[in-house]
Amino acid sequence: MSWKRIKAAGVSAVTVVMLAACAGESAAGGPASAQPLKVVGPFEVHSLDPSTSGGIFTRLQVAETLVEADNRGELEPGLATAWDVAPDRKTWRFTIRTGAQFHDGTPVTAETVAAALKVADSKAGTPLSTVPVKSIRADGQTVRLDLTEPYGPLPAVLAHTSTQILAPSSYGHGQSVTKIVGSGPYRVTRLEQPSSVEVAAFEQWQGKKPAIKEVSYQAVGRSESRALMAESGQADVTFGMDPTSLQRLKQAGSLDISSVTLPRTILLKVNAGHEILSDVRVRRALSLALDREGMAKALLRDPEMAAGQLFPPSLPGWHQPSVAPVQQDEAAARALLAEAGWTPGPDGVLARNGRTFVVSLRTFPDRPELPLLATAIQAKLKELGLMLDVKVGNSSEIPAGHKDGTLELGLYSRNFALVPDALATLADDYGPKGAEYGAMGWNSTELTATLQDMAKGTDSAGAEAGRKKVSQILQEELPVIPVAWYRQSAVVSKRVEGLALDPLERSLRLTDLNWAS
Repeated sequence: MSWKRIKAAGVSAVTVVMLAACAGESAAGGPASAQPLKVVGPFEVHSLDPSTSGGIFTRLQVAETLVEADNRGELEPGLATAWDVAPDRKTWRFTIRTGAQFHDGTPVTAETVAAALKVADSKAGTPLSTVPVKSIRADGQTVRLDLTEPYGPLPAVLAHTSTQILAPSSYGHGQSVTKIVGSGPYRVTRLEQPSSVEVAAFEQWQGKKPAIKEVSYQAVGRSESRALMAESGQADVTFGMDPTSLQRLKQAGSLDISSVTLPRTILLKVNAGHEILSDVRVRRALSLALDREGMAKALLRDPEMAAGQLFPPSLPGWHQPSVAPVQQDEAAARALLAEAGWTPGPDGVLARNGRTFVVSLRTFPDRPELPLLATAIQAKLKELGLMLDVKVGNSSEIPAGHKDGTLELGLYSRNFALVPDALATLADDYGPKGAEYGAMGWNSTELTATLQDMAKGTDSAGAEAGRKKVSQILQEELPVIPVAWYRQSAVVSKRVEGLALDPLERSLRLTDLNWAS
């Protein structure tokens, strides 16, 4: 690290400590209940549009979706109290909760819900946009969705944050979202993009009244700064801690640590249309080269998170114990590379037909373990003569690289349950055209047909066989390479009680929190 960077990091740390001191003085001046709950995380608010906002407003319980989900992914009522489907499975009706209000005082009606869903349906790349929707309209106190063909996961899709229901006053010219007016237990009182959101309890909320009346969310990019804020009391609940800081805080014992295993996998996205990476032997060699157990133990400080397949055990419907796990085997990796025509040059770097094996890998620091894993992968591949150019940038660079075709490898984590039924996510990620956080330059007609049959069918035995087939194809073809599974942790101040992390990452569950007595 250069002296300028060290100096900048030092200034940042001093600033955090000074701010924390101010926060501590404020805390000493009055009871906790008189102050906002301070939540700190790594994710900035780059957009208000539900299709690109990253779910911050549903996590803060400002906006609702028609359907909710419990810890196991079982669907529950949200803004819709009930739903049903016609015998032909093409017409769905969702009954809207009576008496619900938006934060501007206007009523939530079937008409306003239908209008919000039409906007969501118009956004390319969202789960709803991939559903075969024919029409969306109000029908009395229900919202009716007519489909061109059966699609069983529709209720689960309507639990995705991109389908959050906003008031008509949220929209400006061309249906662009200019402010967030939802119907949840908290309302936005202040918003400064991209770094902070402040919310307050909505008095007209029909459900359980929040015990904590005000919440302040702050986005902080550096994991070291987040750790300092947690230690000093500037944050009550802190997300996105790097493994080293988390272990140190656990050992200190002055703060509570809450953890939950997520249906999320850290993976390498591979441009299978690339001149080098299009060969499945090369993709398998990359997978065989990875020391997943070593990385999980040394970098994640959690050996159980070494990924043997794409789907983690926390996704029980899809995790397949019978599938042969991906494992490290350097000898097999070298043999596959040699079979594909790659031989060592004078400098030890593999080459074929005059071209050296050099590819780039993009990742980002929003999840602090990703740059660490990228560096470890780079070092391991170098041992085999594979040169990896690691580029740590903004998280938006991976979808941008997918769109313009410049992405070669991308390291990120994918949550398979943001739509509670993973089928919807997989059908999008591994469809014929691929997706920003799924396949690139790769498709399987067998996999596509299997996913389509599963979406249309109602046979549970057929669905189980389909999930096994999908897992097997992805394990063999490796359009993405699983690296590690994911455990989410939050550092919690002793001032706060009741935090239970959502394994689906849909909500921060602020309404469950209380100030410690």
